[in-house]
Amino acid sequence: MHFLKRCSVFKIVLSALLIVALLQLIYLSLLSRLHGKQQRYKYSELFESNGNPRGGVFMTRKNAKKERLKYSLSTGGIFDSSGQYRIYKNIVKSDFSSHQQPDGDSTSHPQFVLATHTSINNLHHLNELLERWDGPMSVAIFAHTHVVKFATALIYALSLLCPHIQALVDFHLICHSGDLATFPENDREHFVGLKDCRGVFGKLDKHRDMYQNYAIAGNVSYPNNLLRNVARGSIEAAYTLVIDIDMMPSENLHDQFLQFIKRRTPQPDEVFVLPAFEIRHTRKIPPSKKEVLQLYQVGEVRPFYEELCHKCHAPTNYSQWLNLHLQRPSDVSDSGDLDVAYTLSWTDPWEPFYIGSQDTPLYDERFRQYGFNRISQACELHVAGYKFTVLNNAFLVHRGFKVPGEFHARKDEENRRNRILFRQFKEGLKLKYPESAQHC
Repeated sequence: MHFLKRCSVFKIVLSALLIVALLQLIYLSLLSRLHGKQQRYKYSELFESNGNPRGGVFMTRKNAKKERLKYSLSTGGIFDSSGQYRIYKNIVKSDFSSHQQPDGDSTSHPQFVLATHTSINNLHHLNELLERWDGPMSVAIFAHTHVVKFATALIYALSLLCPHIQALVDFHLICHSGDLATFPENDREHFVGLKDCRGVFGKLDKHRDMYQNYAIAGNVSYPNNLLRNVARGSIEAAYTLVIDIDMMPSENLHDQFLQFIKRRTPQPDEVFVLPAFEIRHTRKIPPSKKEVLQLYQVGEVRPFYEELCHKCHAPTNYSQWLNLHLQRPSDVSDSGDLDVAYTLSWTDPWEPFYIGSQDTPLYDERFRQYGFNRISQACELHVAGYKFTVLNNAFLVHRGFKVPGEFHARKDEENRRNRILFRQFKEGLKLKYPESAQHC
């Protein structure tokens, strides 16, 4: 009898456990369905037409951006001069650009813009870049084959879910001439879990290690100078800083430079050089020259390309720039006001990063992949008679020391090919500037 009672109790407990387990399964199933429904709704909010949209500012903005994006893509873009690339300019415009007056009213154009370029695997740097830059920005993105649709969707999501991007960033998409960008109506699989700006950058972060520099896929050539020209030329600005997306400017550069040109009128044949540095991966990017000095003294910061091509940035004269505070202590004060440090003439093979006016010569788009793409442009500035004015407190920093082993396998081959092109380029400058006494 005692045994039978124990069996009955055991059966009751077992039955109760089974009921609890069944209820848990039902709960998880309902939760999964609810989550899936929320994700489908979130996708619908972003990418699909909706017969019963929510009202308010968000929906108005969403519809306006979506319609502009659809229209921009429907045009098929334009081809570059080689016919090998398709360019979609301003596929998404920032609130800043959207509020500008029609062309012809120069007073409405931004005074100072940052222009940058990237492939989709480096677009995650945009978040950190915007922590440093608080002015208008123009971003040219290169995408190839199957990545084009993914890039289009991510651009749209960034512009809609990230308020700081929505406010300041204009996007342009460049792909091969045989690729067509389309609006991402039904590609839901890429957007599971996409709820906010953090989620978009989470998606981008997963693509950061997909390719090495310039080793995108197969024989795809990264058209860096075409991208620079598109980013620079798509926003009409008085002055532009053209940098790679993984270069971080000194803090408050936008406002400091605008104050600087109010105090000192730039010359038409002048560009403003920003010394470039590298910092160890584990270190925080220094916001001010004072911190650059401290990190430089302990070997945590060094000149850009110090190990790969010392002479490519040595003409910046880092020693003079770093020691300016010995003559002018205000150069490392907390105010960080910009002024002229010194003026240099170009010497081969200097490739400085600089702020230039809208009249500065464009980059030669024949240069692609690795080698001579920026040296060629600096060389033309020299032949055209430009002087290089180094700013005292402005600088750029690249996260990580550049070392030979981290580059793709075809780097040296590309460098040799572009060296031959550079020789031809220099001969062309003699015809373009026949009165110039400068050469490179």
